[in-house]
Amino acid sequence: MSQLENPVVHLPSGAVRGTRDRFGERYRAIPYAAAPTGGRRFAAPVPHAGWTGVRDGTRPSPTAPQPSRDFGRLDLSPYFGPGWVRGEEYLTVDVRTPAADGGQRPVMVFVHGGGFVTGTGGAALYDGRAFARDGVVLVTLNYRLGIPGFLVLDDAPDNRGLLDVLAALRWVRDTAGAFGGDPGNVTVFGQSAGATLVAGLLAAPESSGLFRRAIMQSGSGTGAFTPEQARRVTSAAATALGADPTAEAFAGIPDDRFVAVLPALSGVDLRTETATDPLAGLSPFSVVLPAQPADAPAGVGLLIGTTTEEGNLYLVPQGKFAVSTDADVLAAAAATRADPEAAVAALRASRPDASPGELRSALLGDALFGAGSAAMIAAQEPGRAHVYSFAHRSTALDGRLGAAHTVELPFVFDLADEPWLHGETGLLGPDPAPADLAARMHGAWVGFARTGDPGWAPHTAERPVVEVFGG
Repeated sequence: MSQLENPVVHLPSGAVRGTRDRFGERYRAIPYAAAPTGGRRFAAPVPHAGWTGVRDGTRPSPTAPQPSRDFGRLDLSPYFGPGWVRGEEYLTVDVRTPAADGGQRPVMVFVHGGGFVTGTGGAALYDGRAFARDGVVLVTLNYRLGIPGFLVLDDAPDNRGLLDVLAALRWVRDTAGAFGGDPGNVTVFGQSAGATLVAGLLAAPESSGLFRRAIMQSGSGTGAFTPEQARRVTSAAATALGADPTAEAFAGIPDDRFVAVLPALSGVDLRTETATDPLAGLSPFSVVLPAQPADAPAGVGLLIGTTTEEGNLYLVPQGKFAVSTDADVLAAAAATRADPEAAVAALRASRPDASPGELRSALLGDALFGAGSAAMIAAQEPGRAHVYSFAHRSTALDGRLGAAHTVELPFVFDLADEPWLHGETGLLGPDPAPADLAARMHGAWVGFARTGDPGWAPHTAERPVVEVFGG
């Protein structure tokens, strides 16, 4: 390739060579913090020391240590990415920009999901070419996961994965101009665990001034663990690893062992006298806070919503949806509600024709995302929150996947026509995507990042506007 085809951007830490295509420029695997090795896996992130010469930004980054995830018949590899790609320097970002020309374009920073234990900002679903095409600088990032990212240890800072996201946002503040972005117009957005991390950012005083707006896709404003819940996970991890629950003792344990013991942590009972398990047993990790993010207004413009059948993702691919029974419905309520019998009765009254699978899915979806999103919406100052609902039903898995958790992502990133998302086991199923849905949804996200207006009125108690996509 000629130099024209290999653009170079000059950053405070050094020069990076990327690639150019018809959508703009792409720079990959740029470190925003020093590699978290040895004992540094349990320390706050520190800036990268920089490099000499021109760094290769044309190849994917290593990823945080993580287990593989199996969702039965559903192919979620575009969502989770390649799994654990070994390499020490994984606290990195990928950047898509129309041009690294010193322009003043809106910047969007995406925080991936994956239950706080898996995922990467370099996954195929998060390719930002459509954002670059539409005049936005998109940054996707990796952060520490699992034990290094979120296990509470007495001699280490809490929420190290969240501290990584804050470090990446500071990096964006300091470098956005070089990529043609406006550091004064940054929107942070995330999905699932990434959206709950966004809620954590909104509750963190250190995030002040780092972004102007936030988007929460299928996250929760009440998804934080209490310190008591986090200590239970710490105790289980220390027992499984045969080590004292300190960063000093954990420093010599290899990442392979941290990944290997994760199944032993999945059965920890997190129900306490004052709190239920906000993740319904799906992950032993979350942000750890003394109060929930939804206990106070965000202080910035917020776009927030959920899909209409979130819980289907945790039942349909594994074959649990069709065989669900009334006992399964009650068990789901018992895991997520203080008064499970009353919760089931109320749900049956509101949905008298629903099958046990539909009721079980509704309970999971509300416990994981719906109730926490509603609480976040209610906490916002009037006129500061725009609310959406995603109702398009994927035809995957014999048409049963529906408007499940994650199905909105191809439309937000305007990738819904990609062949690798279709077919019987693809996220969107064998049917073609609706012709205008991606344009509407992606356009709303871009509009919100640009001006704070996604195209519909804000949600207020007097006028609870909810924009519906699909359905």
